[in-house]
Amino acid sequence: HLSVGTLRHYEQAGLLKPEYTDPNSGYRYYSVRQFERLTNIRYLRALGLPLDEIAAYLQNRSVEAIEEKLEAQKVLIQQKKQELDLIERKIDHRLTQLREAQTAELEVIRLVETPACRVVGIRETLRYNSYLWLEHSIREIEREQKTPLSYIGKVGVGISEKHLRAGEYEHYDLAFLLLDEEDAYEGTVEALPAGKCAMVRFRGSHAEAPAHYASLMIYLKENRLKLAGPSREVTLIDNCISDDPETYVTEIRLPVK
Repeated sequence: HLSVGTLRHYEQAGLLKPEYTDPNSGYRYYSVRQFERLTNIRYLRALGLPLDEIAAYLQNRSVEAIEEKLEAQKVLIQQKKQELDLIERKIDHRLTQLREAQTAELEVIRLVETPACRVVGIRETLRYNSYLWLEHSIREIEREQKTPLSYIGKVGVGISEKHLRAGEYEHYDLAFLLLDEEDAYEGTVEALPAGKCAMVRFRGSHAEAPAHYASLMIYLKENRLKLAGPSREVTLIDNCISDDPETYVTEIRLPVK
């Protein structure tokens, strides 16, 4: 059950040399005596051991040596399992968010409980003018990170309380990155407490947001609610993942008290 290419690869790695190679044709011949060694190689490969580790073991076979190799491989497998579990949880977060965006009640303002979260933010004036408008902020936030953290539904923008009260919704005062529970960030992270928010989800992107800010501020006044912080605006579906503008969904939350 081994291809010619695999046998040649094993030969190059010093694992299994042919018993005889015809000098004229270059044909490689293997004997029954080599089956035991080949069985060892195939079994250890099935356990995930790299070829150099197998070669080291075959050069100095002993009970202690195989125990050491298998124990080290077990530790590596446990680490990989933890990494895969982490990736699976992140995928679940994104799937949940996408499905909620597709089934969300749109254009309706509701008072919701927002769970505590961790964010990384930078304060700078931003104006929506092209699909690249947030790129500089994202690069600054991720400058020292070993793994990419930004994605749809995680990168957002906000308007300060001062500008919200003044009815100025045409530019933003901050950009932020929402961290998943599993995310490790190299730098300053702000913990936001749980609290109530006035929330609206609407069809469209940041360009359509000003009208919805105006509606939210009217809602606060009518329900005798006070602002308790800057807005949190994120696109749940936009041109990053869909070519169809009819599927875009954006969410705005205003912390209230």
